[in-house]
Amino acid sequence: MAFLVLLGVIACPHAEAHARDTLTVALQLEPPNLDPTSGAAVAVDEVTYGTVFETLVRLDAQGTVKPWLAQRWTASSDGLIYSFTLRPDVRFHDGAPFTARDAAFSLMRAIAPGSTNAQAGALSVIARAEAVAPLILRVTLKRPDADFLRLLSYGDAAMVSPRSASALASAPIGTGPFRFSAWRRGEAITLARNDAYWGAHARLARIVFRFIADPSAAFAAIKAHDVDIFKDFPAPETLAQLQADPTIKLAIGPTEGQVILAFNQRSGPLADLRVRQAISHALDRRAIIDGAMFGYGTPIGSHFAPQDPDYVDLTGRYPHDPAAARRLLAAAGYGHGLDLTLKLPPAAYARRSGEIVAAQLASVGIRVDIRNLEWASWLDEVYKRHAFDLTIVNHAEPYDYDIYGRDDYYFGYRSAAVHALLDRLKTTADPAARHGLLVALQQRLADDAANGFLFEYPGLGVQDASLRDIWINTPNEALDFAGANFGDRQGGSGSERLADAPASLGGWILLALALVALVALVALGRWIGPVALARRIGIVIATLFAATLLIFALVQIAPGDPAAYMMGLDANPQAIAALHAQLGLEGSAHARYLAWIAGLLHGDFGLSYTYRVPVAGLLSERLVVSLPLALFATSLSIAIGIPAGYFAARGQGGVGDRLVLWIARIGIAIPSFWLAVLLVLLFSVGLRWLGSGGFPGWQAGWGAALAALVLPTVALALPQAAILARVMRTSLLETMELDYVRTARAKGLSRNAALARHALPNALGPVVTVLGLQVPFLLAGSAIVETIFFLPGLGRLVLQAIAQRDLIVVQAVALLLVAATILASFLADLALAALDPRLRRSA
Repeated sequence: MAFLVLLGVIACPHAEAHARDTLTVALQLEPPNLDPTSGAAVAVDEVTYGTVFETLVRLDAQGTVKPWLAQRWTASSDGLIYSFTLRPDVRFHDGAPFTARDAAFSLMRAIAPGSTNAQAGALSVIARAEAVAPLILRVTLKRPDADFLRLLSYGDAAMVSPRSASALASAPIGTGPFRFSAWRRGEAITLARNDAYWGAHARLARIVFRFIADPSAAFAAIKAHDVDIFKDFPAPETLAQLQADPTIKLAIGPTEGQVILAFNQRSGPLADLRVRQAISHALDRRAIIDGAMFGYGTPIGSHFAPQDPDYVDLTGRYPHDPAAARRLLAAAGYGHGLDLTLKLPPAAYARRSGEIVAAQLASVGIRVDIRNLEWASWLDEVYKRHAFDLTIVNHAEPYDYDIYGRDDYYFGYRSAAVHALLDRLKTTADPAARHGLLVALQQRLADDAANGFLFEYPGLGVQDASLRDIWINTPNEALDFAGANFGDRQGGSGSERLADAPASLGGWILLALALVALVALVALGRWIGPVALARRIGIVIATLFAATLLIFALVQIAPGDPAAYMMGLDANPQAIAALHAQLGLEGSAHARYLAWIAGLLHGDFGLSYTYRVPVAGLLSERLVVSLPLALFATSLSIAIGIPAGYFAARGQGGVGDRLVLWIARIGIAIPSFWLAVLLVLLFSVGLRWLGSGGFPGWQAGWGAALAALVLPTVALALPQAAILARVMRTSLLETMELDYVRTARAKGLSRNAALARHALPNALGPVVTVLGLQVPFLLAGSAIVETIFFLPGLGRLVLQAIAQRDLIVVQAVALLLVAATILASFLADLALAALDPRLRRSA
């Protein structure tokens, strides 16, 4: 009857999910780890930069270097030696003091052999870093670098402690105003205020980061006030509707992201400057912004952010001129047009921009074949193997114009003039001289049509109207979480008391399932004998072994490099190679298979490439959500479907029968994800009875946890209930036509009595068979519903693992589903044997 308790929660109004001293932040992507010094994932910095970790210096809104953990610094006249004076009384979260030795360790660790730091190449300008006094750090460079101080402001140069450096990925320890508290993978990361912080204490007691990628789920979460702020809102089409809500405030601003139509210039038509210029003339930037970004964004004419003081407007260099584009194509020998392939990553801005760009190029005779790729496939085909003609991507890193000096970069641009300008920038510190060089660089990139420069990606922020003092416009695009507050509505001491409900309900469910399986084995052994039971167990083991071979083989041929996905666009090849070695991706397929089997036998299923934790722990975290959800949905579908089917069969041909059939047809036709969206709009956005998604964990109390599962349970159960009703009705009517039922009727038994006593028990066989198929489906087949409700379930885990090419997680989940299917089929066989003694005898 657990589903009755679950549904009973729906009658209770939805209480505020958090106090006003807790800020709930929504992000599109979950960070793969929490160490900003070991990768290029933007999501890592979004969670940890300025909160957990700090750097020696920081950038202000104008891009000027300002003190942070370093109070002041001096540089030698030749620009080779920097001396930093560190702040006193700074401590790491574990209580250890921050000293110059820690700072030296942090910098040398970033450039050490095998480092996976995304900026290892740029930081390798450091010859050595050493502590000359407890609070004096001296850094010696190999050559002068005018960008060195700015480089130290990136999260890649965060200060860490030698005592905790090895565990930063899952247990980060820094010096910032917040300390790491908890990470429920797939659901939320919680940071707590650091009351021993060296500076002004944060006004918030906690920050909770939740991960919502689906645009409809993002809209519902903001509209229902389940989250307080969405930094990079993924649904610009809904911003006008949100702006009309007085409880919500928009924060629209610039970013450092340049969205470009990248050209593969290594060979072919795009190696010809005239073709690139023709494409640039064919582009209507304003139409792209209006169509793809709903009017949000700023046209650009080179690879530079418009808000930068050194920006020069070059959008007039290639005005939208289809006639000029056709003339240039004809001059290049393509008067009859040409064919190009446009490969697009999954981001909405890229897909929408790609459709518009393809139409604009078609108008000048360039036929474009659009191919949509996952991120991992994009990184493999476009970024790594350069198997593309055109692509659209947002380069979000600040001051990343140096990529045009990398001859091996994915778009293959080469220019001796640009190399010379970049070299001069490295040795030029005078602001006026640097300005001239940066203007010349922008003009050269525009003249060369180095890429199709489309627009500056807009910062689409949405927040609770009462939230204050959080937005700061810096090149690092950081939020001021330390200063954020809810004004007069702030309160609380920062302590968080969890309900006394058991945190391990999922563990009890797993234990209950194990007991059910054990009882089933004993029962089956008594029915069919120990020899037959041993034979069945042997078949199961052989099936699982065959499944491991098939799963491993299929996963290995999937395109995409896990290391490249994790490191991102800004990583250098050396960092990717180092991560390959760390993840064990360099061995033979045979060795990797044996290592995986060893992990299965050991019980940890190996280490996740993304999270760097045992896969078994990830599966158990997700199963405590997916298993109850599947069981609740199954119980609800049984409670609705079987009585409905019985009612329809009992009144065959009547009004009730026709009504059930029509409702069942509608239930089967309605997708679960569409029903989920309707439920959110009604009960979360409209009535505000229940949250729009998320899972607080069983440790937050049974009431809160069950409330989070109400809507997903209903969304999954109703279509399954419709299927059961149809199967139940059909099976009952077929059974009623069998001889023994007709004989009972001939002896005077009423139709209803015959239906209940004789037909019903025997008609349950097909229903049990269908149920045996539904349970494994609900366990991981509910991935889209879990995404809509941003639940940290098994289905969402496998989708995330596939996208990130976390192959070892994909293998483990696939094997788990095979085992679940075998178990469900096994229990269904037992149920059928219990219903029909003939099956026991035949067995």
